[in-house]
Amino acid sequence: MHRLLSIATACILCQAQAFGAIYKCHEGGRVTYADRPCPGAGAELALRAAPPPDPETQARMARARDMVLEIDKERAEQTLREERDGERARRAALALRKRCDKLRLQRQWLEEDLARTRGDAKEAARIKVRRQAETLAVECPA
Repeated sequence: MHRLLSIATACILCQAQAFGAIYKCHEGGRVTYADRPCPGAGAELALRAAPPPDPETQARMARARDMVLEIDKERAEQTLREERDGERARRAALALRKRCDKLRLQRQWLEEDLARTRGDAKEAARIKVRRQAETLAVECPA
């Protein structure tokens, strides 16, 4: 209870610095604090002005604030770079997948041509299929 009263008093005093005077009132054996003059017995509290801020502390705080802003800026730039790199990688993967699909389709067509080929042209068709398979193996190892 005493701690709660101390906290409430501190809050009221802090608000008083920002908003105006504080009054200590005595009502029925109880002490209360208010922002208006007391109806019964009471007195206005003399409030001291806050001490001026320490220049060294202000300078340290300014440096820390600048450092935080710089870190946030670098983090945002890094995130943007990662997003761009990710998009570039997705486009490259899509292009590779298309290229590999095209090579597989060409190999399939050459195999179909080989199956229909007769006579002397069969060996040339077989070489084309083998070369296409080799190209596919080199460009699309998976």
